[in-house]
Amino acid sequence: MIVEKDSLGRKTFNAVNITLLVLLSITTLFPFVNVIATSFATSLEILQRPFMIFPNNPTLMSYRYIFSTNTFLRSMSISAYVTVVGTFVNLVLTFLTAYPLSQKNLIGRGLLMNLVVFTMMFSGGMIPGFLNIRSLGLINSLWSLILVGGISTYNLIIAKNFIQRIPDELKEAARIDGASELFILIRIILPLSLPILATLGLFYAVAHWNTYLNCLLYINDSTKWNVQVLLRQIIIQAAGIGDSEATRGETAIVIPEAGIRSASIIVSTLPIILVYPWLQKYFAKGALLGAVKG
Repeated sequence: MIVEKDSLGRKTFNAVNITLLVLLSITTLFPFVNVIATSFATSLEILQRPFMIFPNNPTLMSYRYIFSTNTFLRSMSISAYVTVVGTFVNLVLTFLTAYPLSQKNLIGRGLLMNLVVFTMMFSGGMIPGFLNIRSLGLINSLWSLILVGGISTYNLIIAKNFIQRIPDELKEAARIDGASELFILIRIILPLSLPILATLGLFYAVAHWNTYLNCLLYINDSTKWNVQVLLRQIIIQAAGIGDSEATRGETAIVIPEAGIRSASIIVSTLPIILVYPWLQKYFAKGALLGAVKG
């Protein structure tokens, strides 16, 4: 009887728990659905229905306006280039720094780790950073978007802790066989670190794709703007065009400013959303193992 009561109580708890989680998941999806619906809605419908699940008269006006600019595809390619190259550079620099810091016999390891942690709390600031980039001759260069923040301190610590969890016996056995540190790093540590590399790669890729302030600071040439800065300019222009069209009469076609904002959100987040499922299986494992202090 006790087993049956426990079984019934467990089933009831699971049913209530699943129901609440499903309802909570649905409520979190409503804002995303509203953004998608607004991107396909007309100006009149957006004014009449501030919140919608599906537009009554779907239109591609907002997307046509975004893709009508000649520089949009170029900005997308620039963002893709910075994301791919920048993520690769980040992973290389982070991994090459994390491996020696994970070695307990490294001379001055404690001092180096204190210096690394120090950068998490203090930084030079925006103006010194700009002067540094200018002195390096990287103004209007895409490398200013790639090299700035080449190593994230948080990601470095996660990678170091992950590598420390790899058994020392594997490295010692390789050293006995005459393997060099570079061989151990490439042939032993690197294959075992794929989960954490996928996790950090996702972190770095999202950061590069969403880069906005650095592009405003270091890129003066509009032909080298990434998609985030370009979409901001498109939204500003759309607001001006919408106001000017609205003053011409009721028959004028008004470009939906809210629709353009929503379409911009969809366009700017869609590439990362498409990449995430491929890395999701490594994400939780890598973040959990790397976050545990070794």
